[in-house]
Amino acid sequence: MFRWRDLSDVPPGFGPSVVTLGNFDGVHRGHQQVMSQLVSSARERGWASVVVTFDPHPAQVHRPDSPPGLIMGTEDKLDALEQTGADAVLVLRYTLELAEQTAEEFVLGTLVGPLGARCLVVGSDTRLGRGNSGNIDTLRELGERHGFEVRVVDDLLDPLDGEDSRHAPAGERRCSSTWIRSCLQAGDVRAAARLLGRNHRVRGEVVHGAARGRELGYPTANLSPETAGFVPADGIYAGWLVDAHGTRWPTAISVGSNPTFENVPRQVEAHVIDRPAERVEDFDLYGQDVVVEFVERLRGMVAYEGVDKLVAQMDDDVARTRRILAAEG
Repeated sequence: MFRWRDLSDVPPGFGPSVVTLGNFDGVHRGHQQVMSQLVSSARERGWASVVVTFDPHPAQVHRPDSPPGLIMGTEDKLDALEQTGADAVLVLRYTLELAEQTAEEFVLGTLVGPLGARCLVVGSDTRLGRGNSGNIDTLRELGERHGFEVRVVDDLLDPLDGEDSRHAPAGERRCSSTWIRSCLQAGDVRAAARLLGRNHRVRGEVVHGAARGRELGYPTANLSPETAGFVPADGIYAGWLVDAHGTRWPTAISVGSNPTFENVPRQVEAHVIDRPAERVEDFDLYGQDVVVEFVERLRGMVAYEGVDKLVAQMDDDVARTRRILAAEG
């Protein structure tokens, strides 16, 4: 998949193409439904399929004091988009100047001109142009004038049911990034995974910590505070660590400030379990960029009276993690 960071990266004369556009935070199952239509529509015609997305997220520009926590970082988003089979992705730098373009200026200056768009595949809630004034009707009118088709993909409704949908925002019935953030804020990574179509993950560099876990017999890989991705609610989780070589390790994960000890900052700590005996001593992740995947929340954060009780609980956490991951296969 071609990854373009600016309109100038698009080869001259590119196209014809089928294009979709959006923030696509999380590249969840609803987004994947749009991508499926994008790719199939392009292949039917023998054209290229192109995804247009934005960095930073528009809300980070318009509401810098209260931006949403992003489900995934840009590089993970690009990796997820590549998995959909799209031929190219154009990452536009989102600025206030870009936001001032009318819908017609954006469509002609970005989609029809440089990308040679002959068909747009979009979700039903797509908005674009100054003040989000453009909608599906706007796109259809522009398509009639400038020679492109518009295909609208319906929302993916009720991807969860019963208890799994308890974190849906009021009135929400469609798979959305907002719903996924609500699940993660509640620590419900199982529900988030069902909306995403895969385990939720964060990415970060392993940095040195206080080595308290090593002293307790549970050494951890501490992720940098600059972790990319939405860190879920404080608690203990079963999950996986994927190291820089692509090796996937079963892992017990701690998120929070560990109330048993004082002055501990909030962080993500990952304890890799069942390492091969020959690698126990030389298992060094410091400086590596790793991925931590969340499978299930075991419990919330609790302050224990004494180290012995804490270690006993950690023993139980690791045993439960091992059983959960074994069942996951």
